[in-house]
Amino acid sequence: MTVHAFNPLHDPRGSEFVEGHPRASIFHTRGWLEALHRTYGYEPIAYTTSRPAATLTNAIVFCRICSWLTGRRLVSLPFADHCEPLMEDRESFDQICCSLQRVLDAEKLRYIEIRPRSADLAAEPQMQKADSFCFHALDLRPTLDKLFRQLQKDSIQRKIRRAEREGLSYQAGYSEALLKAFYDLLVLTRRRHRVPPQPIAWFQNLIACQRDRIRIQVAFKEGRAIASLLTLWHGHTLIYKYGGSDANFHSLGAVPYLFWKAIEEGKKQGFQEFDLGRSDTDNAGLITFKDRLAATRSELRYLRCSTLRRRSAVAGYGAEAARRLFAVMPDGVLSVAGKLLYRHVG
Repeated sequence: MTVHAFNPLHDPRGSEFVEGHPRASIFHTRGWLEALHRTYGYEPIAYTTSRPAATLTNAIVFCRICSWLTGRRLVSLPFADHCEPLMEDRESFDQICCSLQRVLDAEKLRYIEIRPRSADLAAEPQMQKADSFCFHALDLRPTLDKLFRQLQKDSIQRKIRRAEREGLSYQAGYSEALLKAFYDLLVLTRRRHRVPPQPIAWFQNLIACQRDRIRIQVAFKEGRAIASLLTLWHGHTLIYKYGGSDANFHSLGAVPYLFWKAIEEGKKQGFQEFDLGRSDTDNAGLITFKDRLAATRSELRYLRCSTLRRRSAVAGYGAEAARRLFAVMPDGVLSVAGKLLYRHVG
């Protein structure tokens, strides 16, 4: 069985295959790959056992990251919470994994990373277990009344009612004004977390490339933006990807209110699942919040072919020093830091 490589942005088979595959997500789509390419210069490449020009029956899609700071590697896919290998049988997956090991050696890559959603792929013997995260998904098939009753009463239901009593206004779309409101709140939030924000060009390119699959939702108090979400969708799944808020107004319940608005609108559009994304395993607050939305918790376990044996302790100390610096940077400088650094992260 021969493994073939192709560029999904140049090969029309890629989009047709992704749109028809039941396990494909927004992260497999041409729009996501195009936004990555425009913003960070990453080159997409996919591997398949299907012959060139033949109908695709399987594929694993990657982006090639070439960084002088963090090294050369293949990632499936950068800034994606998960990116399921679209395989129909284990034999084909094993064959592609063997081929990836040869690519690792031939191109002298630091590592090749796959980010599956399915737990069964974690047993792949040719791949090493890498980072793990908590993942939450909410089943949207129950009635809206039942979905509301499932929400944790004190921290979610009551805050939604509080937001309604406070008269918060709400807007959704992808206009420049909503993008600015969202981005300003994202900068505030990333500062609280002591990390730089993604460059605004990333969100501009997502809107340009996913215009029919993206929405920015903003809650306002007396005309002031106080919380925002960015969601995308693919197939029957609504995806929460980014959010930001002003901590001075958290008591008004704007964040639970926006998630509830997303659930309401998702139900109207016929979505069956709300993908709430990954959370770092040590982020107890975020994990608890998603638990209280009555979402089902599972584990995301990433896989790697790697030439690295262990992470350097020096790198960890450097990251902590950087977080302390990010916490005190002016907003403009913090945004520039994000613009310079994110292309090296992936």
